[in-house]
Formats: sequence, C-alpha cells, structure tokens
Amino acid sequence: MVEKYLKRIYLALTYVFLYAPIVFLIIFSFNSEKFSSKWGHFSLQWYTSLFNDDRILTALYYTVLVAVISSVISTIFGTISAIGINKMKGLGKKTILNITNIPVLNPDIVTAVSLMTLFIFFNIPFGLVTLILAHIAFSVPYVILSVLPKLRQLPEDIVKASLDLGATPGYTMRKVILPQIKPGIIAGFLFAFTMSIDDFVISFFNTGSNVTNLSIEIYSMARRGISPEINALSTLMFVTILILLLLANGKDLIGKGKKNEEY
Repeated sequence: MVEKYLKRIYLALTYVFLYAPIVFLIIFSFNSEKFSSKWGHFSLQWYTSLFNDDRILTALYYTVLVAVISSVISTIFGTISAIGINKMKGLGKKTILNITNIPVLNPDIVTAVSLMTLFIFFNIPFGLVTLILAHIAFSVPYVILSVLPKLRQLPEDIVKASLDLGATPGYTMRKVILPQIKPGIIAGFLFAFTMSIDDFVISFFNTGSNVTNLSIEIYSMARRGISPEINALSTLMFVTILILLLLANGKDLIGKGKKNEEY
C-alpha cells in the first residue's frame, strides 16, 4: 500500500518538475510588469505587443518555413533511405546503420561546423538555402531511425505476395508498404519538425545575416534581457501544440469507438 502511494508521489513530482516552468511562463505572459520577479496585474499587453513586433514575427515566419520545408524533404529522403537500408544485408547494412547513427550521436557543434565548412568550400552564400540544407542534413537520420522499426515489423513475404498477385512494384509501394509504415513516417516527420524548431547550434552556424529564426532571436535577446513578448509567443505555441494533440487523440478515440460499435 505504501509502495503504491510512493509511486504516485514520485509520478506527481516528476510532472511538477516537467511542467511547473511552463505554467509559470504562461502565468507571467499575462503580467503587466516587464520583469518576472514582480507581479503587477493581469494584462494582455505583451500579446498585443507581440503581434506588432515585426522582428519576432519575421523570426517566427522563418522558423516555421524552414521547419516545414526541411521536415517534408527529410521525411521523403529518410523514408526512401530506410527502405533501401532495410533491403540490405550483412556487413554493408551494419556499416550504413553505423554511419546513420553518427549524426545522431555526434555533438551538434561538430555537425554545425562541418556543414558550415562544407558550404564555405563550395562557395554557397549563407542564407535561407544553407539553413534549410543544414536542417535537412540534421533531420534525415532521425527519420530513418523512426521508419526502420516499422519496416522490420512488416511480414517477410508481404511484398512477394503482392507481386505474385499481379501488382506492380510502384503499386505495391503505394498500397502495401507505405500504409504499413505510415505511423513511422508520421513520427519521423514530427521528430524532424520538432528538432528543426528547437535547434539553435545548427542554425546559428549556417544562416546568413538576413535570415534568423526564433532560437537565434531569443539568444540575441538574452544578452540584453528577454522580452515578455517571448513568454506570450511561447504560450501561444504551447497551446497550439496542446490543441493539436487533443484533436489527434480525440480522432483516434472516435475511430476506436466506431470500430467497437461495428463489432
């Protein structure tokens, strides 16, 4: 009995540790005072100021733009690569998997400087293109590692059975393989999207003076004091993600309920 309560207390403390900073951030986004050390009164002034701040909105635009483009491209490349790796056998497969794991285990600073050196060597001007290319290179291994487990779960003879029944390789890919590994592809896309939005080091070393994202913008603010507008922006982003998660889970629950009714 005591052990049961201790587990609950431990779980509660873990959630408090994880979400207390977010709760405080949300609360102080409505603070009329500029500094979080002092509470003035409830106010929406920082939200109003946020939508009038062209610098932050521009950084948000580039953040979302780079995240969407890089995650879509890296998901396509990563899925194709995962299918190819899954078909390999022996030492070659192990070698490719080890090479794929290197960017994941490698410190971000090493990857960032390596990509920066590569762009300088090929004389590619730093800007939006280099930022997107860097994020693609950074995200592809995570997509591969998300898709590979789903490919390993496929029945060994499912492709052969499809081809024996007269399906073309392209039809088999579209109607047999991709639907089976779709959860892994979606997970890889979300992983790449989240990593792109969250990344600072890769972005800092591979962007130009005319392109900045939120992580770089917040870093530049930190040296002169974080604006409460960032609290407001972080709150809006958190609420948006929370709503999307609730909608996705609600859709799954509705789908399961309909299946149960059919049975």
